[in-house]
Parts: sequence; C-alpha cells; structure tokens
Amino acid sequence: MLRTISILGGILVAMVAINQSVGNARGSEIITVGGGCFWCTEAVFEDLKGVEKVESGYSGGTVPDPSYEQVCSGDTGHAEVSQITFDPKVISLKQVLEVFFTVHDPTTLNRQGADVGTQYRSVIFYSDDAQKAVAEQVMKEVADEKLWSGKIVTQVVPFKAFYKAEDYHQEYFKLHGHQPYCEMVIAPKVAKFRAHFKDLLKDN
Repeated sequence: MLRTISILGGILVAMVAINQSVGNARGSEIITVGGGCFWCTEAVFEDLKGVEKVESGYSGGTVPDPSYEQVCSGDTGHAEVSQITFDPKVISLKQVLEVFFTVHDPTTLNRQGADVGTQYRSVIFYSDDAQKAVAEQVMKEVADEKLWSGKIVTQVVPFKAFYKAEDYHQEYFKLHGHQPYCEMVIAPKVAKFRAHFKDLLKDN
C-alpha cells in the first residue's frame, strides 16, 4: 500500500513538472507563491494583465495530493498557494512579486490576520536560479524601502510539487463575493491592490 502511494505521488510530481515544461514551451512562465489564504491571493493575481491562469492549491509539504482538511491540520507541511501562469512579455516576474509583497504582510510568521498556522506562511517557490535571484532581489528592495515595519520572514525555497485544491476553492472570490469573509477580508485587499497597481490591471 505504501509503495503504491509513493508511486502515485511520483506520478503526480512528474505531471506537475510536465505542465510547467509545457507552459515554458508556450513562452509562459510559472511561479508559485503563498501569502495567507489562497482565496485572497488568487483574487488579486487574476486581475493582472499578462496573467493567463491562477490556480489555488498546496505546495511545500510531505503528503502527496493532500485534502484541504489535511492541510488545515498543519500536519502535512503544505502552504496554501497560488500558482500563477503569466506571459513575461507582458508582465515580468519582478512585477508579479512586487504585487505579492504589497498585498500580504510578509513580516508575520505563519499567519495573515486572523488566519494562523504554517499553511498561511509567506513563501515563494522558485523553479530555477533565475527565479530565485529575482525573488531575493525584490525581497531586498522591499526591505530597503521599508514598505513593512517588521522583518521580512518570507521563505524562498525550491519548487517541488503543486497539488491543485478542490474545485470549490477555485475562483472563490469571483463566485462568492457576497459572503462575509469575502466582503470583510478579500474585497478590501483587492480594492487596495487595484488602487495601487492601476497600470497593471487587465481592464486598464
């Protein structure tokens, strides 16, 4: 049984790697980031011009294809993430990460607001040395410019696997914008983002 699970996990990782290779072959780039609840980050990145797809999911853990309930337990080691596929000819990775560091607090360890746990950690999963260099550059600039008062605790770690979250998590804000959490937490974050990055919006 354990051997079967291990094989299935290996197949899933291989499929993710193939998907990333296909994206690169199209001229697209993929970056995976975690900045608290993935409903929030997905809602922001979907508005960026040059962004072709945003999927909510889980990365950075030890359990293959975890469920939302497993991730919320904190036992799997995964972070809630948004995997962003974008056209670097339209928007650069640097611009994507500048948005990332603006729309969440990278100074709070394992939490965003009332959401507490390692699954809500601030993290960037890079796929190659070039992405790692850009992530470290942007993080240094954010620290130097003192955009946040505390010390930045964002992890910059190698990408290993992405597991897409359950269907009901995808496009959550777009589909459930009138729910209390969406109105009180996500909507103000999206409004702040849209005001700050007008030039990068798809409808501009």
